[in-house]
Amino acid sequence: MHESPAPPVMIIDDEAHLRITAGQTLELAGYAPQPFENAEAALAALTPDFPGVVVSDIRMPGMDGMALLREVRSRDPDLPVVLITGHGDISTAVEAMHEGAWDFLEKPFAGERLVEVVRRGTEKRRLSLENRTLKAELEAQQAAPGPRLVGRTPAIQKLASMVQRISQVETDVLLFGETGAGKDLVARAIHERSSRGGRPFVAINCGAVPESTIESELFGHEKGAFTGAVERRIGKFEHAEGGTVFLDEIESMPLALQVKLLRVLQERTIERLGSNQSVPLDIRVIAATKVDLKAAAEAGDFREDLYYRLNVVTLPIPPLRERREDIPLLFQHFAVLAANRSGLEAPPLDAAGTSALMAHDWPGNVRELRNLAERYVLLGVTCDYRLETLLAGVESDSGELPLPQQVELFEKGLISQALARHQGRVSEVCEGLGLPRKTLYDKLRKHGLKAEDYRQIAEP
Repeated sequence: MHESPAPPVMIIDDEAHLRITAGQTLELAGYAPQPFENAEAALAALTPDFPGVVVSDIRMPGMDGMALLREVRSRDPDLPVVLITGHGDISTAVEAMHEGAWDFLEKPFAGERLVEVVRRGTEKRRLSLENRTLKAELEAQQAAPGPRLVGRTPAIQKLASMVQRISQVETDVLLFGETGAGKDLVARAIHERSSRGGRPFVAINCGAVPESTIESELFGHEKGAFTGAVERRIGKFEHAEGGTVFLDEIESMPLALQVKLLRVLQERTIERLGSNQSVPLDIRVIAATKVDLKAAAEAGDFREDLYYRLNVVTLPIPPLRERREDIPLLFQHFAVLAANRSGLEAPPLDAAGTSALMAHDWPGNVRELRNLAERYVLLGVTCDYRLETLLAGVESDSGELPLPQQVELFEKGLISQALARHQGRVSEVCEGLGLPRKTLYDKLRKHGLKAEDYRQIAEP
């Protein structure tokens, strides 16, 4: 079994005995110490995306620890730097923390204290680098034209390859996948990567249109074709001329209408209701289903001839549980999109949150993950609603919380954001949220929030 390399720790001190002692302590704890006699030598060896922690004495000849801290942060502000101060030198420690030091150690310090500080710093560094990698992958994938098929697993890479190949040829397509797996996104990706990309993409949910009107919706009607038809209406197929028609939940289409759809697919013409004139069509048809159409045809619930006509090219869409490696990347993608829309900053994804994401079954697939990411951006800013808490509250396949609970979470998130933005100044929060002071105080008590906590955060 392949073991991960020990996390490196730079130990910078002009005193040899301290470098040796600290190095031995860290080595016994499973780290890889890298001793340096001065800051200049350490900086020369510091590589981009260094995966560990820097531990340095403050008082050294040449470049001291504070200058080293500033230089490291100018290169990589996410790299944890731990500074060692002299006994009782509190002012220097406070200055170091204001300059961005991860933590400080006061001489003399116990080995356990050193190991604990390094452990926390290493975990923070690991998360920073993981999020940096996810962001880079997202930027690369978002540079592609059309809707993005975000993921790096073989299943999604194979799907992306098939989408690219199919988009370049003129053929109808059948998409098969569970609810929420992303069939609509795949259909749009095929359309936008094809020569039809600049023409209409018309999506129709066959299960959402009433049976009494679906024929008119698809094929249109002439004036007087039926009671209420006061003027000619162009149907969805005709409206999509030159582009793509996406028939979602095709299994829900009435059997009588399936006969007409089969004719459209074969002849590429339609007749509006109330007309005997054929209208030629230049369209591509993409159908999607969450059921086994072959089994449905054998059971008499779906026309067998239509099934074989649609089954020229079938693309299976993998459920989220079969590509778990993509879950953090997808979550980050949806969180960034939600943050951009709302003007908020997406909270970082920590180890506990990642574990919760990977352990969940995702019955609602990508749609459920997207809903969770949006809630996390809106509500995760409050310490009481971490990702694990939100996931634990999922009570349905769609990932939805009961509406009253969602409203309370959203309200608390907005108030918390306002308190942080105005640094706990109640009068400014009231003005920003348009609330009377008494109402705000009532809501603070209800949600367990205290304005003074945000004033303490803001003050140095």
